[in-house]
Amino acid sequence: MNADNKDQKKLIRTSYSKDITPDFDEKNITVVGWIVSIRKQGKIYFIMLYDSTGPLQIIIKKGVSHNDIFAQAETLKEHSSIAVQGIIKKSDKAPKGVELHPEEISVLSTTNKIPPFSLYGGQLPNIDKRLDIRAVDLRRPSAQSIMKLRAKTLQSIRNFYIDRDYLEVNTPKIIATATEGGSALFPMLYYDKEAFLTQSPQLFKEQLVLPFEKVFEIAYAYRAEKSRTLYHISEFISVDMEQAFIDYKDVLKIIEDLLLHIKNDLLETSSEHLELLDSKDWTTFDSIPSITYNNAIDLIKEVDSKIEWGDDLSTKSMDILSKKFPHFYYVTDWPSAGKPFYIKCEGDYSESFDLMYGNKELASGGTRVNDKDELIDRLKQKNLNPNGFDFHLRVFDYGMPPHAGFGLGFERLMMTIANQTNIREVGLFPRDQHRLSP
Repeated sequence: MNADNKDQKKLIRTSYSKDITPDFDEKNITVVGWIVSIRKQGKIYFIMLYDSTGPLQIIIKKGVSHNDIFAQAETLKEHSSIAVQGIIKKSDKAPKGVELHPEEISVLSTTNKIPPFSLYGGQLPNIDKRLDIRAVDLRRPSAQSIMKLRAKTLQSIRNFYIDRDYLEVNTPKIIATATEGGSALFPMLYYDKEAFLTQSPQLFKEQLVLPFEKVFEIAYAYRAEKSRTLYHISEFISVDMEQAFIDYKDVLKIIEDLLLHIKNDLLETSSEHLELLDSKDWTTFDSIPSITYNNAIDLIKEVDSKIEWGDDLSTKSMDILSKKFPHFYYVTDWPSAGKPFYIKCEGDYSESFDLMYGNKELASGGTRVNDKDELIDRLKQKNLNPNGFDFHLRVFDYGMPPHAGFGLGFERLMMTIANQTNIREVGLFPRDQHRLSP
């Protein structure tokens, strides 16, 4: 029964942790996974084994378990990968109401180092230290739940659009000119030319409504913003949608339906992860309220008299609004001057909106300019050279339909869904001003 015996037969997994219930009582099974914790209490070893689906408690008792198994338990190390064959027993005291009494343990790989933090309880170091060995950090139960919610949310978004006959598209990530102007771009050498990593698929998705009418994209975007905050990273997933023959008010309804769809999916498939992260507060909404920019300024002025019409909403301003709107809400009809050139405007106001959750901006969108001459005027107003956007403008000679859409920062949405205060917790290998590895 010693795992070091090379003649020992290979243990083949028969069950995953999530499938093992009290109905398995007295069943002989084999599981594989990694050791999260080992605790000895008197003559009993309690070993917590995890696989990709969750935990399973293993019990080794001196005088009950085979002597070789008990001796082997003394040599096991946390983080080692093992295969265990044994009998499932009901237990009211064990997690999930079951525990595994092993008859054979095979060590598949052992650990050479102990991480500088515990995977199962205890005080965590700051995120930068954990990111240095991110793959190990992702073994923590809460990190596992975050990433499983992330995957389910992406799946839910994709299904929402596919079920409504949107075409999924993949737009270029290497571009020749800035989508929105500004300097927050990552330059790169593209053969003998300068190119940039895309900030947004905005111009491409607008062009694609001409042949396809309804499109969406889930893809990485890049912003070289030299700010290290809890809400900013340099590489992020942008969830984008664009549709012909609608305006920004229609988009508000589409987003509301999308978020309700995500909520219902996660409550049905992932409630255990929401509970582990204490993250069900965001699921209490049934609709999304809306206020105009003017209304928002009036509310903020009640607390902060220094804010003026035309100002962007600072962190302080959003903190004030979050007291009245702690969940999802829209701020609509923003001043024209603060919006990108492709947003349709009427005088001082734009047909635009931002989606907020408390004090976080999650998404922005609006009705787009679909007239070429108007678009050229807007570019000039923003001090942008229309010649640099010729590839985009030429499409508007061919009957560009009225259209609208939005872009959503997926990681910020995941902060809300997973109840996290630091955006770096919700990505696998986050990139920011100071981190390029791993």
